[in-house]
Order: sequence, then C-alpha cells, then structure tokens
Amino acid sequence: MHATLCDYVADIVQNALEAGADRVGLEIGTGGSNIKVTVSDNGKGMEPKVLAAARDPFWSEPGKHDARRVGLGLPFLQQVADATGGRLTVDTAPGKGTTVALSLPASHWDTPPLGDIPVTVAGLMSFADDRTDLILKRSHGGQGYSITRHELCEALGGLQDAGSIALLRDFLRSQETELLEGFQGE
Repeated sequence: MHATLCDYVADIVQNALEAGADRVGLEIGTGGSNIKVTVSDNGKGMEPKVLAAARDPFWSEPGKHDARRVGLGLPFLQQVADATGGRLTVDTAPGKGTTVALSLPASHWDTPPLGDIPVTVAGLMSFADDRTDLILKRSHGGQGYSITRHELCEALGGLQDAGSIALLRDFLRSQETELLEGFQGE
C-alpha cells in the first residue's frame, strides 16, 4: 500500500496522462466526515473488459511499461476503500475518458494520511506536457481554491525549470495554509 493519499492521487493522475488525456481534473475535498478524491480525464477510456483487468494487481496494459508487468493503482485504491468501509467508483468508456472517485471515512484508523498536496500537485503539473491542462479543485470545510496548469504556466512563464516549480510549490503551500487556517478560525 501507499504511505499517503497523495501517493494514490499521483498514480491515478499519471495513468490519466499516460492515457492521452489533454484535460485532467483533480478534486480533493476534506474537512468533513469523509475525504473525497476525484480524478477525471478525457483520455482514451477503457472497455469493461480492460477495466476488469485493470483491477487485477498482476495485470498492466500491454506496452505501457516495458519493464513492469503489474499495475497497482486501482487495486491499491480498492484495497484502502475496502479496509476503511470507503467507496471507489470508476466510470469509463472507450473514447470518453475515465473518472475515478474515492471516498474514505476521515476518522477510520486505516485511512491513510492525506500527505503533501503542494509537493504532489507541483510534481504532477511539471510532469504534464504543454498540451495538457491539469485542473486542481481543493476544498476543506466548505472553502476552497482552484488553479489550472495553463494559468500557472502563463503566470510563471512555464514549468520547465526548478525555480518555477519551487514557486508553484510555495504558492500551493500558501493556498493550503490559508485554507486550513481559515477553517480552524471558524
């Protein structure tokens, strides 16, 4: 299993990018009784037979990873959902993209910690190519913020160098701090 929910998020977003998506939505919601994560993309989608295979930890899409024969993204998500009494849904169709939605009880002892959202999102945004827009919608206790990769590239002049990625990470950290402090003050 992964150490944090951000590790799961990174894996699922990377799968979306590898599926040819040029638009990936990432929603992370906390502050209530459940932690909710949704990754939606407009990639190639999956037929029911491929989705069933993708839930098998000993299967990986042929040609996707030459050095690896397993795919653990969805199986790990299902395992954490089952262990916590949470819920995992995957809505997909060929040519229509895929939406992976996870809801976990925030107070369950087997729910992994959220992890470092700024570091994870900065890494994902720098991983995506210039044609791909990654849209983050983050909420906590009814408050939130959103940002898109295209907006960030325009403001920072791109995300190809360490300096712009560090600025992105610092910006996201300030958004997280403001979001969580604002919630605590209510």
